[in-house]
Amino acid sequence: MTTTSPGWYPVAASDDVGVRPVPVEAGGRRYVAYRPAPDAPVAVVAHRCPHRLVSLAHADVVDGALQCPYHGWRFGPDGACLLVPSAGPDAAVPPRARLDRPWGVREAGGMVLVAPTDPAADPLDVAAAPVADVRGTEEILTNLDPGLAAGWHPLALLEEVPPDGELTARLLGTVWTVRRDPADGLPQVVPRPHAVSTRFGLVWIAPGAPAAGLIDSPEDADPQFVGAWLPPERSASPAGVLAENFLDVAHFPFVHAGTFGAAEEPYVPPFEVDRTPDGLISVQEQWFDNPGDPGVAAGLRPARQRRRATYRYRLPFQLSLRLEELDAGAVKTILFFLQPEDLDATRIYTKMLFHGIGGVARPAPDVVAAEVAFERAVLAEDLRLQQAMTVTGLPLRLRDELHVRSDRSGVALRRTLRTLQRDQANLA
Repeated sequence: MTTTSPGWYPVAASDDVGVRPVPVEAGGRRYVAYRPAPDAPVAVVAHRCPHRLVSLAHADVVDGALQCPYHGWRFGPDGACLLVPSAGPDAAVPPRARLDRPWGVREAGGMVLVAPTDPAADPLDVAAAPVADVRGTEEILTNLDPGLAAGWHPLALLEEVPPDGELTARLLGTVWTVRRDPADGLPQVVPRPHAVSTRFGLVWIAPGAPAAGLIDSPEDADPQFVGAWLPPERSASPAGVLAENFLDVAHFPFVHAGTFGAAEEPYVPPFEVDRTPDGLISVQEQWFDNPGDPGVAAGLRPARQRRRATYRYRLPFQLSLRLEELDAGAVKTILFFLQPEDLDATRIYTKMLFHGIGGVARPAPDVVAAEVAFERAVLAEDLRLQQAMTVTGLPLRLRDELHVRSDRSGVALRRTLRTLQRDQANLA
C-alpha cells in the first residue's frame, strides 16, 4: 500500500467510514475504523476484543462506544474498556481490557490515514515498533490435535448408515467408512478404531484408547421423556470454541436477543464449577420468564420463575444441559456433541429431551416440534456469532484472552483439554 508521507497509510475513503466499524490494515497491523457518531472524527482501534478475540468488525456502536457482539463489552474511541456487562454496572474493569490504538489518525483528501507508529521515530528503535499480535495462534487446540484421538467422538447418526450400504464420514482429518454388520445391524468402522459404540442414536468411535468414557443421560432412557433431534449442523469454528460457547451464559443477552436473550439479565451472579477427572459440572440457579406455563395463565404462579441449570462436560466434546423449572416442574435436557472433522469443519449434533412442557408429562408432537424449531433458531444465532471468531483453535494459554468471573466454565474447559493434550503428548 502506498503512503502519502512516510509512516502514514491511507486505509479507507472517509465517506466509507460511518457508525458501522470497517476493518482496515496499516503497516501490517489490523484495526477497525468507525465514527462514534455520524459526524464525529474517525476512531481507529485494534480489530479484536481482548476477551474472546472476536472480530470487532461485527460490533455495534452503542452510545459512541464499540460493543462486542459476543458478550457486550464496550470500548471507547480511546480504546478503554467502559463496561463488562456480566460483572455488573459498578464492577471495576480489568486493567488489561484495553484496545491498542495506532500512533495517529487523520483525514485528508477524502481519505482516512493511519500511522501505526510515530513516523519520526528511528526505524531501528525496536521499542517503537508495534508488537505482533500472536494471541490465539500458539498453544491452541485445533480440530486436528493428536491428543483428540484419545476420546470418544460421534461419527454419524445411526439412522444415516444405510442397512445394505455404507457411509463415509470425516473425523480428525481422516475418512472413516461405516457399514452395518449383516448379522446384528451394529456399525462396523474402517479403518478400525480402538473402539466402536452406539449411544443416543449416534455411532461413536474412539480412534485410540479413550481417556474418558461416554457421557450418560438418564433422561434418554426415561419413558417419561420425549426425545427429538435437531438436524445436524456444520460450523467452520473449532470444536473447542463451540464447546465453550455451549457452556457460556454471559453471551445470552447479546447473541440471543432474537430468541430468549432479550429477557436475560446481562449480570451473571457468581456460580461454582466443579472439575472432575474428565470434565466439569456446574449447577446454576437462574430467574427466567416462563409465559407458556399453564400455571401462569391460571394465576397460580408468576411469569418470572426459578430454574436450575446443570451443565455437564466430558472430554473431549460431550456436553449436556439439564434445565429444571423449579416452580412449574418441567424439565428440558439438551445433549450437545461435536465431531471435529477437519481444521475448518465441525459437525454438530443436538438432541433434546422433554418432560412436563406445557404441563403435560409427555408433550405432544406439535409441542416438541415447536421446541425443536425454537432451539434451531437459538443455534443459528450461535453459528452466526461464530463467523466473528478469529481463532483456528481453542486458546489454551490463559493469558492470550482476558478471563473474568463469568468465564469459570470456559477456564475449566481449557484446563481439562490442556491436560488431555499434554498427557497424550507425553505418551507419544
